[in-house]
Amino acid sequence: MLKTFMTSAAALALGTGVAAADYSLTILHTNDFHARFEPISKYDSGCSAEDNTAGECFGGWARLVNAVKDARARTNNSILVDGGDQFQGTLFYTYYKGKVAAEMMNGLGYDGMTVGNHEFDDGPEVLAGFMASVNFPVLMSNADVSGEPALAGKLAKSTVIERGGEKIGLIGLTPQDTPDLASPGKNITFTEPAGAVQGEVDKLTAEGVNKIVVLSHSGFAVDKVVAANTTGVDVIVGGHSNTLLSNTQDRAVDVYPVMVGDTAIVQAYAYGKFLGELNVTFDDAGKITEAKGEPLLIDGGVPEDETIVARIGELAGPLDEIRNKVVANAAGALEGDRSVCRVEECAMGNLIADAMLARVKDQGIDIAIMNSGGIRASIDAGEVTMGEVLTVLPFQNTLSTFQVSGQTIIDALENGVSQVEEVKGRFPQVAGLKYTWDASVAPNEGRIKEVMVMEGDAFVPIDPAKTYGVASNNFVRNGGDGFKMFTTAENAYDFGPDVADVVAEYMAANGDNAMSVEGRITKQ
Repeated sequence: MLKTFMTSAAALALGTGVAAADYSLTILHTNDFHARFEPISKYDSGCSAEDNTAGECFGGWARLVNAVKDARARTNNSILVDGGDQFQGTLFYTYYKGKVAAEMMNGLGYDGMTVGNHEFDDGPEVLAGFMASVNFPVLMSNADVSGEPALAGKLAKSTVIERGGEKIGLIGLTPQDTPDLASPGKNITFTEPAGAVQGEVDKLTAEGVNKIVVLSHSGFAVDKVVAANTTGVDVIVGGHSNTLLSNTQDRAVDVYPVMVGDTAIVQAYAYGKFLGELNVTFDDAGKITEAKGEPLLIDGGVPEDETIVARIGELAGPLDEIRNKVVANAAGALEGDRSVCRVEECAMGNLIADAMLARVKDQGIDIAIMNSGGIRASIDAGEVTMGEVLTVLPFQNTLSTFQVSGQTIIDALENGVSQVEEVKGRFPQVAGLKYTWDASVAPNEGRIKEVMVMEGDAFVPIDPAKTYGVASNNFVRNGGDGFKMFTTAENAYDFGPDVADVVAEYMAANGDNAMSVEGRITKQ
């Protein structure tokens, strides 16, 4: 009956001179690539040439090129877009900033990208340089950049591209809390996402655009809220939360795509491990009639483009002396995955916090607090290279020391556990103290139930009135990840060594580095 109705309707439309043809589009998408231009291991860290030859590695730009080529060959109508955070993550970014990303993305022919929070890690100027180098629009709708000279008049909120004779609107979206996560400066004001998106949808709709894709670097939870609180958004290509949406992968958080009303939401994990492939069919009014697809795992079975392999090798030349140096050994794998470290105690968090505390213990420092958002990878057992350490700690944050009251430390821990449900990077890994928190209590309403600090050889209850010496990194000390209570700390010194160097030196002196979970963090 439905088929007969549709056929009759089409015949009626044709009989009146109105074409009612479906429009199909394949949306290829990446997100949170984080400068993983070379293949990665199952730990999302570096992968050796031997393992790569054996087919045990994933991703890398040379494989992504072929994956995109094959996907484009399966359709006559496609776009390639990115959900943000191309910047930061390996020495390729540390050394070249955004230049390699611009070169590679131009070569692959991206159609658009949103600004991720890490695109602001080195300030608006580096982002502006990247934008000037790419051949596609970089977008951000939920911010006012008119007061920022580097971006004013250059960073659009949305754009329109044409594909297969149809107009497609692209809208960018960036985390509202980017000032807490990166370094956008004080000249940019970030705003609520749903309202910003709706404003651009209304503008595009008035221009006759009825197919709209939001490129969102705001996380899966926010994407669902945006979809539920806007009209006219057809597809949201997500990022930021490194969420794997899939109909086949065991570790998937949800199906691919997730439908919220008439909006299809997709995201493809991170680090170039998957290429998202969403096939969407629109009716003549621009409404989705079908949305299906699957992120494609880019494993060792995907061949590498030899031209790209050679180019990446050339770019890697200046980096090799630094990263190939073996600095330590690990008796076992050091868990640093965000899905673990952002919700509970993890071995990598313990190692980093221990290293920071050991470095300044003789300076009257009692406690170390490390934000889990600064921990970007795991390390497998065996030899540990400087490159691996830098992949774990890529941000060039420096060791900070300062003094605050016990109550301020309690407040800091309360902030740290306030967004566990959203798997945010403020979750604190610690040394020199232990804490217990209650997930049943509302955020910032007293989740922290007990804090114990090491005095001599024993843990004792923290004294809210006492002053304690704390070690962290300069990002946290200056209020990043919501730790604003540290901005007024006494005797603050933010210019210590790079935390990556601190950890490498600690590991070198620490024998087998057999770290484990020790009960430093207890969840009730």
